[in-house]
Formats: sequence, structure tokens, C-alpha cells
Amino acid sequence: MNKALQWNDHIQQILDTLPDKPGCYLMKDAGGKIIYVGKAINLRNRVRSYFHNTSQYEPKTRRLVREIADIEWIVVGSELEALILEMNLIKRHKPRFNVRLKDDKRYPYIKVHWQDPFPKVTVTRQMADDGARYFGPYTSVWAVHQTLDLLRKIFPYLTCNRDITGKDSRACLYYDIKLCTAPCIGGINQEDYRQIVDDLCQFLEGRTQPVVDRLSKEMEKAAQELQYEKAAVIRDQLNAIDKVVERQKVVSSDQTDSDVIAMARSDGEACVQVFFIRSGKLIGREYFVLEGTEEENDEEILSEFVKQFYAQAAFVPEKVLLPKELLEAQIINQWLNSRKSGDKVEITIPHQELSKDLIAMATENAVETLNALKTRWESDKNRQVGALTELQEALNLPEPPNRIECYDISTTQGVASVGSMVVFEQGTPNKKLYRRFNIKTVLGQDDFASMEEVLFRRFRRWKASQEEKDQVGKKPDLSFSVLPDLLLVDGGKGQLSRAVKVLEAYNLLDRVPVAGLAKQEEELFVPEKHESIFLDRHSQGLYLIQRIRDEAHRFAITAHRKRRQKQGLASRLDVIPGIGPARRRALLKKFGSIEGIKEAPAEEIAELKGITIDLAQSIKLQLE
Repeated sequence: MNKALQWNDHIQQILDTLPDKPGCYLMKDAGGKIIYVGKAINLRNRVRSYFHNTSQYEPKTRRLVREIADIEWIVVGSELEALILEMNLIKRHKPRFNVRLKDDKRYPYIKVHWQDPFPKVTVTRQMADDGARYFGPYTSVWAVHQTLDLLRKIFPYLTCNRDITGKDSRACLYYDIKLCTAPCIGGINQEDYRQIVDDLCQFLEGRTQPVVDRLSKEMEKAAQELQYEKAAVIRDQLNAIDKVVERQKVVSSDQTDSDVIAMARSDGEACVQVFFIRSGKLIGREYFVLEGTEEENDEEILSEFVKQFYAQAAFVPEKVLLPKELLEAQIINQWLNSRKSGDKVEITIPHQELSKDLIAMATENAVETLNALKTRWESDKNRQVGALTELQEALNLPEPPNRIECYDISTTQGVASVGSMVVFEQGTPNKKLYRRFNIKTVLGQDDFASMEEVLFRRFRRWKASQEEKDQVGKKPDLSFSVLPDLLLVDGGKGQLSRAVKVLEAYNLLDRVPVAGLAKQEEELFVPEKHESIFLDRHSQGLYLIQRIRDEAHRFAITAHRKRRQKQGLASRLDVIPGIGPARRRALLKKFGSIEGIKEAPAEEIAELKGITIDLAQSIKLQLE
């Protein structure tokens, strides 16, 4: 008997209608969340295989199959297209059963604005096809800025936003401290400035010798022409380059550009180290941590890393050295060749002693990096556990407060009042669960009443979620469907009393511990206790409480400013007779802003439906 028949009718119907074509499949859980993305040359055979003889699979795959409630698929034209689509889908949805780069929000890049007449150099987290030159990705934005601070002393590039005409009356301070060549005042022409930036680009690519050769010739020429000051500047530049270059280890006489990739694994964690070798020199290295690697073999992890890393790399080398064979090596190689714009990329497992040594060195670095990271993670975890334990003891809680919610109100004289809700889990913020509340029922500035409204709305949503949880296909909102282990309000006894009132109304006072944090003395107030609670000034518990409170305050202020700006934009139109919500929306949609309306001719304003020429003139008059 076919074991697929054991699955529900919905899954069985999907399995029966799968096409015999290449494509990608997206597996979803009961809440509709994508939990795995895969690709296949034949969708029908690949997807159906998950539901046959499941006992042969690793526990991770068996857990995946048990959670599948729905499957979607996308048909493409070839295996290569399937590979590219799969990478994009994994990056977008970050399914928890896929191997994926950890903390891959957007890695930083160095961006050289080569498309501009006088290119600047900036740091960005997104590459675009805009004519600029990109270098990266890097894992540390701090390290990127450190690199640029060093290179700017050697290749002084622009950082200001001036419109470069060469006719400004004076240069900025950076010119005086020799961090800019001042094209704004004509201190350098466009051709020479672009040469400096091109030298910087070659330096970032590891091609230092052509730069050194050209500068050496320029220095000799300047000296021969008795331009001793210029020769001295170039000499200092060459000395600075030498100091940087001498740190770059020569690892090969082969001038081929290559990346050396190695991996370390321990207790379900995987760390990949990449050495960047350009023109025979080791010019840099980066490490990347991967998630979802439990029970996956090394070949699978390396394959996923290579795909995800080079999908966002600014440069693909001629050679990629690996410690093991990749799964689907042929199609990955084909894809890398397409990324290299027609040039051939060689993926190889080294057999020569020198290349083997490079793999061994990269592996050793990966092991050391993973050990250091695990020590840091353990330290952070211990610190968070300690903080939560301190709060448990100080507030006499039954268990450590793993989920803490904090609320704050932000307003300006009662205008555009906003309440914030931030959620910390295991001592760290979960920003996906943050919520903001526009205050609706409170007139004027009354922070106590505003807090009461926010909490009533929060627990009303909790009550509704309890009534909805048995509805099939209804996905719970985790911001509201889970009760906090500790509820914090920013304020003293007054705010605490409002929180207690709300919890009593929902019969939750015995289930939800609550405290108010008064900022002046950093003291905690709890119900039915006259005296406040003071945490040790240097305790991890106090640091955590302060961090949570400050985050709620920041989130509230940000939302309040946005709301106030929005109201301010509309309010000047609202007071004009004859302008209601519909006409206000039409005006802002057409002209974009108050300034746009002010600058528009009355005749153009009158072209909008319902606005006469007299009303248009009145609008312009009252906006002056």
C-alpha cells in the first residue's frame, strides 16, 4: 500500500497533481508559514519522495514532514533557473528547516560611486546595478569603517555633499588635515581625482603592485622636475601602502584570484571561513555562521553556503578551493560561470601541498572562530539568565520572566498621543512582536488614561485570540495571544494602578505579574506593596530593566513623531473652509506636500474634482 495515502486528502491531492517539470516547492505549516524551500529537476518525483518511506530520513526531515500542511510549487524552464529561484526564496523567507546564513539581514559593502564625475566612497547594505563599484560582503560594519579610515589617509577621497564645480571660495577642514584633495576649489582636476579613487579600488581588489609602480614613476618624475613637495607627498603615500601591504601574507606564486573556503562544526553550529587570495596574497578573510545545519552533512552545508554567499558577493574569483565535493557541483559551477560574466570559474578540491595547507589554515581559523563565538554566546546567555533570575528573586516571581512586555506613552501636550508595546524574550528584544497604539479615547494630555486604554486594547486582543484559537486555519497573532511573564509600565504608582485595574477587569491579576518602573530613582513598584524595590545599581537585572524601558521609550517616541508629522501635514488643509478629507487626500496625492500645493498655479489646483478657481485661490492664500 502506498504510504502517501496515509496523509490527509489535501496533501494527497497536491501529490497527485504535481507536474513532471523543473521548479521550486514551498512547504508550509498549519499557520501558513513557509518552513522549507527546495528545488527539483522533476517536481513530482522529488516532492512525493518526502512522503514515501519516511523512516529512512534523518529526524530533522521527519519533523519537517510531520509539520507540512500545504505545498506550493513554481515551475521554471531549467535546473539553473530553479537554483536561482530557490536561493531567492530562501533569502526572502528564511525557512527554519533550510540551511541559511545567520543574521543575514544585509551584510555591509563598500560602495565606490564610480558613475559620478567625482566619486565618493560610502558603506551600503544593498548592491544595485547603478554603475557603482562594490566590494564585499563584509560581516562587520565596524571593520569596514576601520578599513576606510586607513585607506582614506592613503587615497584621500570626497565625503562631503558639495556640488563640485572647482570654484568654491574655500575648502573644508578635511583638506587642511590632508584627508581630501579639495576638487571643490580646483585643488585637483577630475581626471587626477578619479585616478586616486581607481587606485583605491585596485587596492581593495588586492592589486597593489600596479598602484605602487605608477606612484613610484610619478615620484621620480616629480623629483626630476624639482617638484619636491609633490614628490614628498607621493613618498609618504608609498610608505603608507608598504605598511599595509607588508601585513598581506604571500601564500602562492600563482597569480590566480581564488577564495579558500573551510568549515568547522560543533554542537549543531557551523562556521565557514573564507580566505580571499588576490594575485597570490592573502588580502583578507571573513567568517559566516549558518543556521539549520543540525543533521545535515558537510557537503550539503558547503553547497548551501557557496550558493548563498556568491549570490551576494561583489566579486567571483577564478578559483574556489573547498575541502569537500559540493552536492550539485555541476549546476552550481554553471551558475557561478554566469555570475562571472562568461569567464570560467573552477571549483576544486586541492591536491597540491600548498593548496592543502591553505585549506588546513582556513579550517583552523574556522575552528578558532567558532570556539570564540560559542564562548561569547555562552557568556551572553549566562548574563541574560542571571538578569532574569535576579528579576525573579527581586519581584518574587514563580519562575524567570522569559517574556517581558513593557509599555510607554509618548505625546506633545496631548497631541498625536501614541502608546508603545515592546516584547523581550529570553532577555533579548523580539521586534516582530512590537506594537504601537494610536490613542483614540483620551482628550488632552492624560498619560494615565492613555496607558489604561493601551492595556485594555492589548488584553482585549488576548481575550479575542482565546476565542479564535480553535478556528481551523486561523493564525494567532503572537504579540497578543501569549500572556507576558512580567508586565512593565514606564512610571510609578499612578501607572501601576491603571495596569492593575486592567488586569483585574480581565481576571488576570493572579496570572500576569506587573510592576511600574519610576525613572528618577530607578525603583520598581509592585501591587499591594507600599515600599518600592531597588535593584543593585550594577546588577544585570537592573541593566535589563533599563534597556527594556529605554526601548519602549524609543519606540513610542518614533511612532509619536511620525504621527505628529502626518497630522501636521494634514492640519493646515483641514482648517480651510471647503476642504474635507476627500479633497485633502486628492490635493496631497497630486502635489505631494504642502509646499507642492503652495507652488502650484491656482488653475492647476482647480483642475481637481470639486475645487473651483475661487477655492483654489483661497487655498493658496491660506497656505501662505
